[in-house]
This record gives sequence, C-alpha cells and structure tokens, in this order.
Amino acid sequence: MTLSAGRKTVSLVLKMIVAVSAALGTVLSALGGRGAFMGGSRVFMFFTIQSNIAIALVCAAGAVLMMTGAKVRNGWFIVKFVFTVAITLTGLVFCIILAPTLGDRAWNVQNILTHVIVPAASVADFLTAGICGRYRKRCVLLVTLPPLAYAVYAGIGYIEGWDFVRGLRYPYFFLNWGSPAGAFGFARELPFMGCVWWILLLLGILLAAGFLYLDLIGRIRKRAVKRRKETPDAI
Repeated sequence: MTLSAGRKTVSLVLKMIVAVSAALGTVLSALGGRGAFMGGSRVFMFFTIQSNIAIALVCAAGAVLMMTGAKVRNGWFIVKFVFTVAITLTGLVFCIILAPTLGDRAWNVQNILTHVIVPAASVADFLTAGICGRYRKRCVLLVTLPPLAYAVYAGIGYIEGWDFVRGLRYPYFFLNWGSPAGAFGFARELPFMGCVWWILLLLGILLAAGFLYLDLIGRIRKRAVKRRKETPDAI
C-alpha cells in the first residue's frame, strides 16, 4: 500500500514534531531548569531520554526515506512499531506513575516535550504511515526488548553504584532494588511492590499497547483499502 500525498504530508509534519520536540526536550533536560531534578550528562542514563532519542532518529530517518521515495523494507515498519510502543511507555509511566510523585516539578517544558508531545506525535505518525507495513501478532513480543534491556542496564547500575541522580543508585523508584519491597515484596509506601512486580506490570502494559496499535492499524488499513476501491485517488 502506498500513501497519498495528504498522508505523506501529515506524516512528515508529525515526524518533524517528534524530532524537534525530542531534541529540544533532551537539551532542556540536560541544562536543567525550573522544576528539574536532574541535568547534565546523567539525563542520558534515563529511559525517557534514550527512548526520545531512539524515536527521533527513527522518525528523522523515516522522513528522509519518505522524501527521497526510497523503497522501505517491512523490517523498517517493525522497528518503527517497537520504538513507538517504547515511547508510549515513556509517556504513560510519567503521566500515570511518576508525575503524581513529583508534584509541581512534573509539568515543566522539558517533561511536557519528552513525555507528552513526543509520545503523542509518535503514535499519531505510526497510525498515519504504519498502514504500509505488515505485522504479525508475534511482532508484539519485540516491544518488550527495549524496556527489558533498560531494566538490565539499570540493574547493573544499581549493583555498580552508579549515580543516576542526587546520589541515587536507581533511575526510577520502581527500579529501586533496595527499597522496603525489594524484588518480590510489598510495602505500604513507595514503591508499594517489588521491582519484579513492577517490571511485569510494565511489560503487560507494553504488550497491551502493542496489540492495541496493531488492531488499530488493521482497522485503518481496511478502511483505506475500501476507500481506495471506491475512489482510487482518495487514500
């Protein structure tokens, strides 16, 4: 399936929003500022920034491929899918889990860019241009790879005593292996349950998001095919 000029334009705009917002958000995060609780090179130790950089690179490369009319292999759409789900996790975890614990510090410019605008534009772009890809249900398992890799990375950092922020050996409270809840326990205060349970919960959210996006892509593609049959120039 090929995209119409209209869909290409929308996709290019969304890709630009992702790339620019991720770049600006990363720079502002590194510089710190009002409400910032981290800064400098340490920001690159966080999944937020890593996932923002990854999806920004994917979108930038996708924009180049789209503008040059290069042939895109299906594997590229799988990569886009995986990192779209990864940045979705970034947005959901921040808005639902982290923001309530940060209070007024949560909604600064850099957090809005990296946790709201980039995820929203990335998902919109995937639903716009992703209809050209072919996805099997087992592809959803691939969305667990980036977060699992990060969990291993953060675990190594905890063991080695890396300084993520303000003397903390962990990047997020739910990856604090030394909390009262430990790995498999539960507590009446943050993080309320052990790291393993948090990881399993987040993996469940990832898989649910993955299946949801593939279902939406399937519905959008069917609608586009139907429209093409009715009016060939409408897609």
